[in-house]
This record gives sequence, C-alpha cells and structure tokens, in this order.
Amino acid sequence: MEKSRPSNINNSCKSSGTPFQIVLLQSRKYKKSLLFRTSLMALLLLLLLAYNGVSIFCVTVPFPAKTSSQAAGFLTRDAGGSRPKWASSSSKLSSSVMYAVKEEQTLAHLKTRLPLLKNSDFSFPRVKNSPSTDNDHFPISQNSSYSVLQVNNYSIPTKIKPRKKKSVTKLLLSEARPKRFAVRVEEFFHGGSSSNSSCKLRFFMTWISSQESFRQRELFAIESLFKWHPSGCLLIVSKSIDSSRGTQLLKPFSDKGFRVLAISPDFNYLFKETLAEAWFDNLKKGNIRPGKVSLGQNLSNLLRLALLYKFGGIYIDTDIIVLKNFSKLRNSIGAQTVDSETGSWSRLNNAVMIFDKNHPLLLKFIEEFALTFNGNKWGHNGPYLVSRVVSRVSGRAGYNFSVLPPPLFYPVGWGKVHGLFRGRWDEAHSKWLASKLRHIRKESFCVHLWNRHSRKLEVEEGSIIAQIMLDTCLFCNYSISPL
Repeated sequence: MEKSRPSNINNSCKSSGTPFQIVLLQSRKYKKSLLFRTSLMALLLLLLLAYNGVSIFCVTVPFPAKTSSQAAGFLTRDAGGSRPKWASSSSKLSSSVMYAVKEEQTLAHLKTRLPLLKNSDFSFPRVKNSPSTDNDHFPISQNSSYSVLQVNNYSIPTKIKPRKKKSVTKLLLSEARPKRFAVRVEEFFHGGSSSNSSCKLRFFMTWISSQESFRQRELFAIESLFKWHPSGCLLIVSKSIDSSRGTQLLKPFSDKGFRVLAISPDFNYLFKETLAEAWFDNLKKGNIRPGKVSLGQNLSNLLRLALLYKFGGIYIDTDIIVLKNFSKLRNSIGAQTVDSETGSWSRLNNAVMIFDKNHPLLLKFIEEFALTFNGNKWGHNGPYLVSRVVSRVSGRAGYNFSVLPPPLFYPVGWGKVHGLFRGRWDEAHSKWLASKLRHIRKESFCVHLWNRHSRKLEVEEGSIIAQIMLDTCLFCNYSISPL
C-alpha cells in the first residue's frame, strides 16, 4: 500500500502538472496562436496593398453600350413610304445646320461593334427601315462624349478625351509650304500673262499614296483625259507625285505639250473659312479619331470637295477612263444606282463631279463631312455623304445642279466590272460584248474601273476594256494586259 501511493501521486502530477509546467504549456499555445494571428494580419495587409496598387495603375476600358447601329444611307423615305421626321440633335447646336440622316441597320449588320464612349449628349436625326449597307461598313459610335465647338455660327462635335494615332502625324505634316501652293496653282491655271495659255477646262485628281503605287492604270486614265481634252489642265494634288520621280512619270505628257502638274496639298489653305478648317485642326490635335478606314482615303474625299469649291472644275478619280469631252457638263454629279421600282436614283457617287467655284452644294458637302465624320465606316464620308446631302437639298431654292443617270459615269457597277475585262467566250457572248460596247460608246462620258474590285484583273483580248483602250489611248505604244 505504501509503495502504490507515490505512483498515484506521480500520475496525478503528470496529468495536472506543476504550476511551472502549466505556465510553459500555456505560453507555447499562446505563441502558436500569436504567430497564426500575425501571419494572418500580414497576409491581409499584403492583399490590401495589392488592391491599392491595382486601383491606382489600372486603366478603365469602356465597354459597348446598348445602342442602335446606324448605316449611312441616303433614301428619303422609309419602308412604309413616309418621309423621315427630322429632329434637333442638341440645344447647343446651331439651328441653321441640318445634320446627316442616320439609319438603323438590320440585324445582319450588327455583328461588328466598336467600343462606345459613355454619356452621350450629342445625337443625330435618324430615319428607320432604310436599306442595309455593305458588310464592310461599321456601325457609327452613337454614345460618345462630345464637346461642341462653335465656328462661324456652326457647331462641330469634338470628342473630349481622344486617343492620338502616330500614323496621322506623318500624313498631315506632308503639306505644301504656306503660300507656295496658291502661287503654283494660280500660275498653272492662268499660265502667266498670256490669255491663250489659260486652261479651257480644269481637271483635278488626288493621290494620297506612294509614288510607286501610281502605275499603268493611273497613267492611262491621264492619257484618256488628254485624248478628249487636249487643251485642258490636270492638277494632281499629291505629295508623293510632287517629286523628281513623279515628274519623270508625267514627263511623257509634258513633252507632248499637255498641261499637267503634281503639287503637294496645302490643307490649311484649301480648308480655310469652311467647317473643314476646324475639323482639320481638331484632327491634327488628336481630338478626332481617324478610324479604321484609311485616313488618306477620307482626306481625299474632303480634298476633292475643297478643290472644286476653291477653284471650280472637274474632279475625276484616278481609275476613271474618259470616253467623251466634258465641256458641255456643268454642276453635275452622277448616280451610281437607281431604284428599279420608282426609277429614281438610290445612290450617288463622288468619283466624278463637275461644279462651279463656290457652288453652295459643295459647301453643304464640306459641312456634312466636318459635322458627321466617321472613320470606321467605308463610304460614309464619300458616296454616302453626297447621297445624304443631295436627298435633303433637292428641290430647295438656291441650288442648281443635275443628277445624271448611271450610264453617263457608271455604266457598269462594281459587282459586274469583271465582265469588262473578259474576252469572247463564244458567239453569243461575242454578240453581248459588241452590244454593250456600242451602248457605252453612245451613252457614257467615262467608265469607272472600280479599282478595289478590278485591280488584279487582266485585260483579255477582245474584251470591252481592250476596245476602250484602243479608242482612248494617246501614245498607244504598250501592251494592254497590265492595266
């Protein structure tokens, strides 16, 4: 009995422990708990620091908002036959300016969307249920942040926080020196003091591309122009052609006594005292985004309008083959397509335009460009622009112009232009080619080759284009196949 008691006492000590042992065990547990809490706090602090860093350096990207997509159409009636209702777009905008018609697209054209800015306080009148546009068009950014710039009683929408594109600077800095442009043009058109050397007709072309891309087709377009207008003058507004290599390209014409000059554009001079002046200034400052469509193409659309407004004359694209003399045409623009049911034009084109100096319709075209510029939709600032404006001003007092039917300037549409390059297949096709050629020779002042759709086509022997080239060539000393 005496021996078992110490064992019980020892067991009791092991289970309960001495005060020192108890304190030691408790301190170890506390240290573990404190270490866990400290680690947890450190982790929370790290997460907090990471969150603050992200919130400081992150960039907020705007997401597409729900909006109706518009197409740059031109018909003045909707599907139900009623006229569109016009509405004022903003209380801040001048009431003396009518803005472009925008039309809702069908669902087939809503596949591609661009990021839209928030808080729109600028909108345009719209007309519903108009025909859809080509698939390569992009919807207009409707919900954009704009400020309104007042210029000469007009209002120009200007984006508040734009992104600059470095590719714009190189193009815009390629202008002619101040005053030099005006002097050279004046000397070219008037030929000094001799009145006999003045131009009978003034022709304009624009070329905002490289000199290397000005090839046989463009040179043949010049040939056809001088074939029918030997006493005319051609001014090619182009930085790349206004060079020593460009001079060599044009030398065969000047050697024959034809008056042709390439000159670098002076945008500031040409756009002065029009709404294009403020638009161009904002473009240079980066307040206007050029968009996905080539800026050169859109500048060409504006440049041709400014040239005609400043000097008056005839503008033609570099893929236009001239077939007749233009001297009897005045203040005219050509229809590209017509409505098969009504017989009225449904689309105009700006590849050929004949207008007097300071014509009011040209000023409307320029205003429309500056007020509704969209760099993401092909044709919006070109063919669709002239279509929109003409549909609004037709019949109004103060305008005097003609819309010519498609056969005169555009006898073949872009979708069928390949047929002009193909030779004879069989006897039936040969008869069709002969009939079509007779019709073009009789009705058309020119043929549009639609470069975008025919650049890679070869001219086949016996084709309509081959015959037209024989009719309109000036030098006639080269093969027709490279055209």
